[in-house]
Amino acid sequence: MTTGLNDTIVCKFGGSSVADADQIVKVRDIVAADERRRHIVVSAPGRRHAHEEKVTDHLLNIATHGAHFAERRPPIAVEDSTKAVNTRFGEILVGLDLPSEPMLQELDRDLATDLEGAARVAFLASRGEHYSARIVAAFLTASEMPASARLPEDFGLLVDGPMLQARVHPDTSERIAALDVTDELAVIPGYYGVQEDGTVAVFSRGGSDLTGGEVAAAVNAGSYENWTDVSGVFEADPRVLPEARAIPRLTFKEIRLLASKGFNVFHFDAMVNCRRRGVPIHIRNTNDPEAAGTRILNERVPEEGVVGIARLDDVGYIYLEKDDLSMEVGFTASLLRIFQDFGINTHHYPTDRDDIAVLVDQTDLKGSINDLRRAIDETLQPDAMEVVYNLSILTPVGLGLKHNSSPVADALQSLSERNIALEMFHQSPSQLCFHLGVSGAAADVAYRALYEALIGGD
Repeated sequence: MTTGLNDTIVCKFGGSSVADADQIVKVRDIVAADERRRHIVVSAPGRRHAHEEKVTDHLLNIATHGAHFAERRPPIAVEDSTKAVNTRFGEILVGLDLPSEPMLQELDRDLATDLEGAARVAFLASRGEHYSARIVAAFLTASEMPASARLPEDFGLLVDGPMLQARVHPDTSERIAALDVTDELAVIPGYYGVQEDGTVAVFSRGGSDLTGGEVAAAVNAGSYENWTDVSGVFEADPRVLPEARAIPRLTFKEIRLLASKGFNVFHFDAMVNCRRRGVPIHIRNTNDPEAAGTRILNERVPEEGVVGIARLDDVGYIYLEKDDLSMEVGFTASLLRIFQDFGINTHHYPTDRDDIAVLVDQTDLKGSINDLRRAIDETLQPDAMEVVYNLSILTPVGLGLKHNSSPVADALQSLSERNIALEMFHQSPSQLCFHLGVSGAAADVAYRALYEALIGGD
């Protein structure tokens, strides 16, 4: 449904966009460049360099009394995480020429909370976004752009469900829509909401995207801009294929397929209400605001077979063989239930008359593979079982794949020409993507081969 959309632009700025004072200045300039940008959703400050821990991770370390970083070598003490959080916010406030003492004193009180259990973790994990929103609002106001931090605990961004995996309450949309942005910009912290009793609860990691999507849908925005540190969704991983370009337009279906196979763009659930309301999402780069970025739409006219190729590394699979297993009622359900009991997510489970393979992140098998095999043996009694590690799954995606066998043929030929053995092939029921499994050692060569055959030669 697209009726009722207005010209409002909702902006969500990720952790890299609010990582320090210089980045927040860029945020101000972007907001000032278009008066339609009235709702601003912000994340907690992200990394400034590759070896730095995120503010949210330090907050989780404080919340768990050091357990969050316990497996690091060397581990990070709670006192050091507390200092890191205080220092980061202090540097941002000083860099923006804002008063620092009152807010840092309040932060100290929050970090010393006596809450315990899930309530403690949720409250402390939310403080990165909470103080980020207050700082951005104060800086915009100081820049003669009147703004206020609209906090979930004040206007009632209601959530329910588990405290550390919260879901948006149905009443929240009306509360967001009621926010008055006539005279002041609304700066809203992402990632968290409050339960009906006022207790703070958080979404899963990456939940600031979800907040942004909820805000965009609630106000019937004409566009939801997701500002990050990349200039859109690329055809392939530019770290491996520097020549890969940003994709101008994608459908919600295409981006979900790409994201589920390694394109870590934003939270899946952030797209749901935007898709339902017909609100387009525009992925843009805070460091290059003139770049066109990528627009995500409900529909588009396909002009190509493949728009992007996702890559998922470190995949393992468990292969089972048993005579007529496909005829055994409940066999697949029982097998998947075993994986569920071990807390292991599955990617695919292609099957045939006498065999089935279940693909998983191989890191999920650490410490449990022997028990997993034993449970499968005892429950299903397969004739043979094999565990294969170190696969990479390469997934070409595009609307133009439907009823079009040419890209599949081109992909297989490109791998054959380079003598790359195919470990797995599976086409999705939607016909909008297919999956090719190759050895991790051959993944870079295979990735380039597919890109050149399906996209780069266009």
